Amino acid sequence: MFTSISAVMPAYNEEENIETAIGRMVEVLASLPFRDWEVIVVDDGSRDRTGEIMDALAAKDPERIRVFHHNPNRGYAEALKTGFANARYELIFYTDSDNQFDVRELTNLLPLIDGADIVCGFRIYRFDPLTRLILSWGFNLLVRVVFRINVRDIDCAFKLFRREVFDKVTIESKKFFVDAEVLAKASYYGMRLVEIGVRHYPRPAGVSTIRPSHVPSTLAELARIWVSIHSKPRYK
Repeated sequence: MFTSISAVMPAYNEEENIETAIGRMVEVLASLPFRDWEVIVVDDGSRDRTGEIMDALAAKDPERIRVFHHNPNRGYAEALKTGFANARYELIFYTDSDNQFDVRELTNLLPLIDGADIVCGFRIYRFDPLTRLILSWGFNLLVRVVFRINVRDIDCAFKLFRREVFDKVTIESKKFFVDAEVLAKASYYGMRLVEIGVRHYPRPAGVSTIRPSHVPSTLAELARIWVSIHSKPRYK
């Protein structure tokens, strides 16, 4: 039985979403039967009021809401890495700060972690622009084939981990390959991955930072991480 959980939320230029996102996460964690919990929000060099709003919320409850700032922007993977590295508790949940998921569905992931190392959400119906849907479909297919990962929605930002995962998995990615890297390494090391469907909603405000121009750098990271993984022995 797990008694504690850390929720990690990366944020970049989310001034219109961040207060609602943190408030909803706090409400959900407070309703669960955990002895200890925390919300870790990482401001990845935002150029709007995201960091200021985060600091104001953390000042009201500094033990439960912990804020970290990157200046300048370091990239999505680095934001997650900062959050995971500073998580204090047995379970680590992560989702984005754009309010495209209902964080109350975390309650559906929790029972599955007893028999798994990672519980991966997959978007039952995805509300994203057509271009992004096509890129994501191709990316997921490529990663599943190259790394032999039996996960249908690799880059879904709704995952629950045992903290021991990050004792073995070291994040090397800098940007958007981070989800694939973590799952690829976890699979290679024989960790247990399970999936569950989660609902996905249109972004209520702000704009996504994912662009087609990120494809070349993501493919380069894919090749680099493949070499890195296969140059190391599997854990016994």
